[in-house]
Amino acid sequence: MSADAALARKLQELEESLLLPDVRKSARLVECLADDFVEFASNGKVYTKGDLVALLQAEDRVNQTTSDFRVHLLAPNVALLTYRITRHAEPPVHTLRCSIWRLRGRIWRMVFHQATLTP
Repeated sequence: MSADAALARKLQELEESLLLPDVRKSARLVECLADDFVEFASNGKVYTKGDLVALLQAEDRVNQTTSDFRVHLLAPNVALLTYRITRHAEPPVHTLRCSIWRLRGRIWRMVFHQATLTP
């Protein structure tokens, strides 16, 4: 496996882990987000790390699937991850997602996330 493919796989695994209910309600969520994390949510709100942790830990279980992952290296230690999510609700909700991940030492942490509703 090439270094680029290994990085893409690692970041996809990290991103998908943040969608798991058990991770969303655990210390693992806090570990994956940088202290200066910011999210622009699909509802138009802006969340900091503390805001998002509180919101996700109180959230009900959500059934969602991901697709179309792509990784773009922005710098040797910064990567942009883009993908789609389908939230299985009535009606289903589709969003485009992007996250910026930063490597510090040996640990990748998310510093930015944005969700955009799609038809």
